[in-house]
Amino acid sequence: MELPIAFTKMSGTGNDFIIIDNRLQSIRKDEMADLARRICRRQFSVGADGLIMIEKSDDADFQWQFYNADGSEAEMCGNGARCAARYAFSRGIAPERMTFRTLAGLIEAQIIGSSVKIRLTLPSHIRLGQAIEVAGREIEIHTINTGVPHAVSFVTDNKETPVKEWGRIIRHHKLFEPAGTNVNFVQLPDKELYVRTYERGVENETLACGTGAVASALIAALHGHVTSPVTVRTSGNEKLIIHFSLIATSSEKDEHHEQRISEVFLEGPASFIYEGSLHKEAL
Repeated sequence: MELPIAFTKMSGTGNDFIIIDNRLQSIRKDEMADLARRICRRQFSVGADGLIMIEKSDDADFQWQFYNADGSEAEMCGNGARCAARYAFSRGIAPERMTFRTLAGLIEAQIIGSSVKIRLTLPSHIRLGQAIEVAGREIEIHTINTGVPHAVSFVTDNKETPVKEWGRIIRHHKLFEPAGTNVNFVQLPDKELYVRTYERGVENETLACGTGAVASALIAALHGHVTSPVTVRTSGNEKLIIHFSLIATSSEKDEHHEQRISEVFLEGPASFIYEGSLHKEAL
């Protein structure tokens, strides 16, 4: 790994990322996790929720390597995907409509000004209505994988939800061992969902989570609370739009919920913050 390393800082509705063009593979795979841990530290380095490495792909416009701030590798990140797509378009790496490969599969993206609309892989592992004990009380959670695993819980007043405390308990619950899960607390106002997310890998509440917003919208739709498109307001008071198709079934007891969902899209802003160079002291 040769220093200095050029990077770009981007934000997707408050979820911030360090993006590095690694198409020449100057940074080896075995160096990436430690690099993410070091440069994602706030106050001591650049600071971010995650690190995105843009690389060449044989079957798409590019592929990425995505690392959370703790150095763990994630299959998918909705806000990061929008930032990666706009970055790639701005650098001439990919056209306005593009595909790129992630551990969750092939992602399609479309640039719409300063916003990006991405088609997500279809959700899986949907299970509704599980009761678990959290901080001495029983709460109901619903689980879904929208590229990464998510738990969703409906709350009446999200301003009062102890997201960090409850999120940490659910994230490490035995139901989700060994990998754990992301946790979303969802308030159902009249016109939009208000979602707060505890992110696995960041190990804290983040200002936004794209796959969590999608998970929350789909679970709310399966319960009949919303229809597509769904506007989600994040902790950072930004808004994401989730589009999807939901096929009605004749049986309320149908357990194959993933077969009812298709055409899932996440739309929202992806903002350039600044560019710079990583020096030895940043590591």
